[in-house]
Amino acid sequence: MAVLALIVAAGRGSRAGEGKPKQFRPLGDSTVLTQTLAAFCKHAAITRILVVIHPDDRELYAASIASLGSACGKKLLPSVAGGATRQASVRAGLEAFVGIDDDAVVLVHDAARPFVTSALLERAIAGAQAWGAAIPGIQVTDTIKRVDESGKVVETPPRPQLRAIQTPQAFALAPLLAAHRKAAAADRNDFTDDGALMEWAGHDVRMIEGETANIKLTHPEDFAMSSPELPHYVTRVGTGFDVHVFGDGDHVMLGGISVAHARGVVAHSDGDVVLHALTDAVLGALAEGDIGTHFPPSDPQWRGASSDRFLAYAIDRVRARGGIVDLLDATILAESPRIGPHREPMQARIAEIAGIDISSVSIKATTTEKLGFTGRGEGIAAQAVATIRLPGRT
Repeated sequence: MAVLALIVAAGRGSRAGEGKPKQFRPLGDSTVLTQTLAAFCKHAAITRILVVIHPDDRELYAASIASLGSACGKKLLPSVAGGATRQASVRAGLEAFVGIDDDAVVLVHDAARPFVTSALLERAIAGAQAWGAAIPGIQVTDTIKRVDESGKVVETPPRPQLRAIQTPQAFALAPLLAAHRKAAAADRNDFTDDGALMEWAGHDVRMIEGETANIKLTHPEDFAMSSPELPHYVTRVGTGFDVHVFGDGDHVMLGGISVAHARGVVAHSDGDVVLHALTDAVLGALAEGDIGTHFPPSDPQWRGASSDRFLAYAIDRVRARGGIVDLLDATILAESPRIGPHREPMQARIAEIAGIDISSVSIKATTTEKLGFTGRGEGIAAQAVATIRLPGRT
């Protein structure tokens, strides 16, 4: 199944003030659009990228993609001209995808959201593949009022039920295109996002977790806050370590997968030293204690629990603080089992649990030269490092 990306870059961005359309304005040492495209280009699952631009912006577009390199260039399809509305521009892009793969998934993304992460792209792709329509949203922190034309408050919707919607929004291509064609035939051109259009067309739309850092550059102050002089994130590093003694059994859980072995481990949960060490590393980077603080072994509900729940919980806490997971790195210390044949499946499983690209997961292994408890074959250990970024200034 192909994964396509449609970047909507045909708007004029009048709220951003005088000057070039906001997607072509400088951001760091490139442009907003360049940074947005770079995020999509480096994601291995995305096979084709198409950008919808205003007919007057061809030269600006050519300048923005010039520095992306040949690898990105191979994914980029020729740009297409947008329409009078965002909805018309998206439809023009979808029509250009016809014939590539009828079963494709398409990510529709605003060009002015350059801080999209690999983890969010991963969640969007998985959501579209599972449900056919998935949109990212973040919890609303302000109280929202609905008012009438006179300014009178008529409703205060319950805040827990509200989400601020972002892109990329992810869909099965064929139903999304059919919905756009249906809206055009009905002369409905007032949809501000594709999730709303799909709802109108009768499709179920699911919510996935967005990211607070995935802002849309809209006003002049947004560009000021995103300048190199005011770093958007602070890098944090945490370490973790875990050990389990061998016991009866015929396998060990390592990195979220079952590995055949002459012995099992003695543990309260499933005893996955890799996931336990990574969980501690992530919690350490957050300065939020350790795995025992959040999942005490004295609590019977965690007896035999799958350790993927622990790592997923720690990752969720990073995202709840608007953070990004850059790298998860683990080293297994054991005489046996041999890790080499299982390295890639472990990486893939950890990437799935954490919602990050597999290129951001490292698994290594070493013996201890017959020294210590691992050298004597009495147990297995793992140490880990997690690198994350949290919103803030240095």
